[in-house]
Amino acid sequence: MSGSSIGKNFTVTTWGESHGKAIGVVIDGCPAGLPLCEEDIQKDLDRRRPGQSPYSTPRNEEDMVNILSGTFEGITTGTPISLIIYNHDQRSKDYSQIANVYRPGHADYTYHQKYGIWDYRGGGRASGRETAARVAAGAVAKKILSRLGVKILAYTLSIGPVKIDPEYFDENEIYKNPLAMPDRKAFQKAAEYIEQMKEKGDSTGGVVECMINGLPCGVGEPVFEKLDAVLGKAILSIGAVKGIEFGRGFGAAFTTGSQNNDPLTYIQNKGLVKETNNSGGITGGISEGFPIVFRAAFKPTPSIRMAQKTVTHDMQNTELNLGGRHDPVIVPRAVVVVEAMTAITLVDYLFQRILSRMDLIKKALS
Repeated sequence: MSGSSIGKNFTVTTWGESHGKAIGVVIDGCPAGLPLCEEDIQKDLDRRRPGQSPYSTPRNEEDMVNILSGTFEGITTGTPISLIIYNHDQRSKDYSQIANVYRPGHADYTYHQKYGIWDYRGGGRASGRETAARVAAGAVAKKILSRLGVKILAYTLSIGPVKIDPEYFDENEIYKNPLAMPDRKAFQKAAEYIEQMKEKGDSTGGVVECMINGLPCGVGEPVFEKLDAVLGKAILSIGAVKGIEFGRGFGAAFTTGSQNNDPLTYIQNKGLVKETNNSGGITGGISEGFPIVFRAAFKPTPSIRMAQKTVTHDMQNTELNLGGRHDPVIVPRAVVVVEAMTAITLVDYLFQRILSRMDLIKKALS
């Protein structure tokens, strides 16, 4: 299976299955000299970890990470960093009923048709559990970015019909409530809505918004590797993401040029400023040096307890009633996954930025 690696200068390769012995990731291209310990990575894994609230799967995985290589006395050595997370709470028998059935909304049918074999236990590589390896790599990338003054902040913008009110935005709330919503009132409404879905045996989707601050102007490669294009690829590689928009996004299609353009002004002792940020901080595929803002749309969890029409492997019509342990909503645990994929992409393209000008290369070698 190809397609498990991302990045050229900062390369991340994940491996493992949902119900295998372990999952993990290899990071190649991390510079030497970065202080790194397991605690740095664990704090992000704890944000993604299942079984912590009524709004996530009760699967009880500690997701404890072990650094196997790439560091010496707590400092990166410049060699590949290998991280492993052991699986402990698999219940493969929960999936025996679907061994010969394609689950609606899952990758069962497409994987089986492509490879001729299918690990039905939790979805194998298609499982959301694979994202734990991404989060581990993203924690390393975020530590690099923190040394460069770049900050990534993601949060739940909406769940189902419930959306946060910017007037009540409180960054601290993201880490206080289990839905990662920066609006306490919206959290309470969203929690009620999720409970309604759970009672019906249904699930819900939502939107994650991400803001990037401190990224300098000039990051991104024109034409085929624009910064918004590679960020889009990274975010869309998260299994449940079905759409992404930057800045004004799809709303820009319903405006005029005079409404959508961002007026520029130079202010003495302050520099260049923008009155609006409809571009989302990226123009021509290159970062502007202003905040980058994008939103990712997540589909509802496909594993639901309601009866669904489907077919067996030999194309016999049947009805499926799923058991097992599933998230009623994916979004809250996906917030840190969005941060991780964003960080991995930014580090890769920040390193690429150095190669774009002779003065930057000379500075890097001085």
